[in-house]
Amino acid sequence: MSTQRAVVVADAAIAILAERGMRGLTHRAVDEAAGLPPGSTSNHARTRAALLELALARLTQREEAAFAVAMTSGGRTPESAGAVARLADLLARTTHAAITVHRETTIARYELALEASRRPELRTTYDEMGRRFREQAVAVLAAAGSPDPVRHGRQMVAYVEGLLFDAVVGAGNVPTLEELDAAFRELLRIASGR
Repeated sequence: MSTQRAVVVADAAIAILAERGMRGLTHRAVDEAAGLPPGSTSNHARTRAALLELALARLTQREEAAFAVAMTSGGRTPESAGAVARLADLLARTTHAAITVHRETTIARYELALEASRRPELRTTYDEMGRRFREQAVAVLAAAGSPDPVRHGRQMVAYVEGLLFDAVVGAGNVPTLEELDAAFRELLRIASGR
């Protein structure tokens, strides 16, 4: 984001996407939600496509920041535990946070994903965002000892996306941190052949 005002606009757009969906996202609605004078959003994103790209760029920043916090905050698993246990803890905490603490961001991402399927210009940006997260998944699986981290990384992303969708917009329950930790330990053991 180039300016603090652009961040305010993008955050308001994300909140609107999560609360009202794609139809509720207008420049006027963003101005109102952000508490900005009329026309302020247009100064940062003249068109709807530009507003969607601004929201997606900010959403990516928010998700990357949440992942970075999880990576550096440690967790419940002691350092003496094996790589699989530490990675399972990391994945459980980031997934649980995406379902609970960062629920708004997750819902907005689904709105943008659907819109990207209809807008090639947004698809390019969305695919780039996804590539970066897939690369992180490959690194996690390589660290867990996977003999095929690229394939297992794709599978892990699909698994996490399924969990998120089911818990946030599907009919599923919100899994506990303990349930997620157990599920990720099992998946990581399978992927690493242990």
